[in-house]
Amino acid sequence: MDLAAIYHWGTLGIVAIACVGFPLLFWITVPYGGRHTSESWGPVMPSRLAWFLMEIPAPVFMLLAYLRGRHAGEPVSLLLLTAFLVHYAHRAVVYPLRMRSDGKRTPVLSVTIAAAVNVVNGAINGLAVSEMNAYGTAWLADPRFLVGAAAFVLGAGLNLRSDAILRRLRGPGEHGYRIPRGGPYRFVSSPNYLGEIVQWSGWAVATWSTAGFAFLLLTVANLVPRARAHQRWYHETFPDYPPERRILVPFVW
Repeated sequence: MDLAAIYHWGTLGIVAIACVGFPLLFWITVPYGGRHTSESWGPVMPSRLAWFLMEIPAPVFMLLAYLRGRHAGEPVSLLLLTAFLVHYAHRAVVYPLRMRSDGKRTPVLSVTIAAAVNVVNGAINGLAVSEMNAYGTAWLADPRFLVGAAAFVLGAGLNLRSDAILRRLRGPGEHGYRIPRGGPYRFVSSPNYLGEIVQWSGWAVATWSTAGFAFLLLTVANLVPRARAHQRWYHETFPDYPPERRILVPFVW
């Protein structure tokens, strides 16, 4: 199968997963450890290791696919590759090392599903920026790149700040959950998810690729139902949870 066929079918696969998964995930909360952990999903593994195994396929297969492209090494495609890899270096390595896992476990089945999706998603986005699209240096001044890059950075910053607030909720040796407060948590229950959606919206626009928009669709399909599940869990767990705090979009939802 040639690269164009891999890109075509891989992108269709991601879109199909997003379209099927979006309504399904409103009814089934996939357990990734922590508050939504479920023993009904079979064997489990430490959540820190699980997170690494789920996320690492995306940058690995992004890089492998990127290197096959005709435009690999060109300045703009290299910049886009770097942005993707920096995000996933943090997500797959730094974040798990810093997370307070407290002995939490994640089902192997969840890890396997997420890793498989990341294999395909990483590969098609690698092909998007090195094979399927040619970006001359003039693209750096294109409004689509400028708006997309700004959204990517803004979303990444929101995600990092939100995660930092969550990490500070518990000190060493402390267990249990608390209500996150301050910063973006004044407005929504899942600002880290909002940050991810903004970030990959930026990626889709900056790359102006079908793979980028498929990734955005997948992100929305996964995180919107999950944000709703978080909101419901907070209200069920904490009677004093701020009633004015929205789910994902400030002042709206």
